[in-house]
Amino acid sequence: MPTYEYKCNKCGHSFEKFQAMSDAPVKECPKCHKLTVKRLISGGTGIIFKGSGFYATDYRKKKTDSVDKKSGSGKSCSSCSPAANSCSSCKK
Repeated sequence: MPTYEYKCNKCGHSFEKFQAMSDAPVKECPKCHKLTVKRLISGGTGIIFKGSGFYATDYRKKKTDSVDKKSGSGKSCSSCSPAANSCSSCKK
């Protein structure tokens, strides 16, 4: 449930109200009891991370052995050249 910010247009009193999104907005000021309260648009608080944190290596894929998953072996095909970074024949 979010916290909404309100301000009374009559007396200038600002306050926060913790309420469900489906609840009706507050209309009466708790200080002057006039019906001149408007809900303010706020930026929110954003994400708060707690704990030891996350690292770039936590979910990184493990390095595989010299076996290439696409071609099935660690060897290059006859079309591969040492200077080429990729090969259309063996999909390396």
